[in-house]
Amino acid sequence: MLIKRNPNGIDLPFPSEITPREVFESRRDFIRRLALGSIAGGALWEMAAREAFAQTGQKLGAKPNPAYVVMDKTTSFKDATSYNNFYEFGTDKADPARNAGTLKTRPWTIAIEGEVKKPMTLDIDSLMKLAPLEERLYRLRCVEGWSMVIPWTGYSLAELIRRVEPNGNAKYVQFISLADPKQMNGLSSRVLDWPYAEGLRLDEANHPLTLLTFGMYGETLPNQNGAPVRVVVPWKYGFKSAKSIVKIRFVRDQPKTSWNEAAASEYGFYSNVNPNVDHPRWSQATERRIGEDGLFTPKRKTLMFNGYEQVASLYSGMDLKKFF
Repeated sequence: MLIKRNPNGIDLPFPSEITPREVFESRRDFIRRLALGSIAGGALWEMAAREAFAQTGQKLGAKPNPAYVVMDKTTSFKDATSYNNFYEFGTDKADPARNAGTLKTRPWTIAIEGEVKKPMTLDIDSLMKLAPLEERLYRLRCVEGWSMVIPWTGYSLAELIRRVEPNGNAKYVQFISLADPKQMNGLSSRVLDWPYAEGLRLDEANHPLTLLTFGMYGETLPNQNGAPVRVVVPWKYGFKSAKSIVKIRFVRDQPKTSWNEAAASEYGFYSNVNPNVDHPRWSQATERRIGEDGLFTPKRKTLMFNGYEQVASLYSGMDLKKFF
């Protein structure tokens, strides 16, 4: 039997084995289970959940890219869309799924500006068509100590960068998320300064792994996961992957980022997954994979760069404990 292998010699399953639709679970069943488990306000909760999932119906014609596969078990659709951070909709892990139905993703425009030769403003559908979409199975590791494995759909951010042609002054890329109090109830909280902002060095943004992302599990992004467009930077902690982006800025100096501004001693600008650098309040040496057998399942060892060692050359000569 002939078995495909990637350039690193890892056996690859067939695409259908990577992201089987039955694993993702139907939205209807998900909403039903959540409604049954709610303590109060069940009817309103279900209505909000249905709205939050309204954006997941559009299929995305993307082919799996075998160069971007991990051999870990895929996290279920239910878990990936009901346990996540999106503080614009609340600080509890269940808040985004509960509250994000108010987010309207059409019309939606993204401005690309700053130190580029060809600034542009694109609607979301035009942005999606700039390059062929592909599906990539990435690990996502969050700073709180949990992780998931999710099939994302998009194309390398480098494709967009190439088209806008950064000039010689461009050293960093900043991402600005939507901040609309009418749509995002969490903006009333002062946990962060809004709008949410994140940033990468230009070479990090240009790395093929950095994905401009429009979907997950073969469909458009659910609201609670950053619809209609986000970035996914799989070797960094999850908060570096900005959601619901409305502006991409190319700048000369290291830009301000929301969590670094809020607590610089806890959230560095780089925020690479590094088991040797603890968060001041907890260890980063291990992690818990969401969807595994509960609290008594042995934790996994955290992998340097979340297992994406191909990015190590970006930080050659840097003290990664200082530049955390």
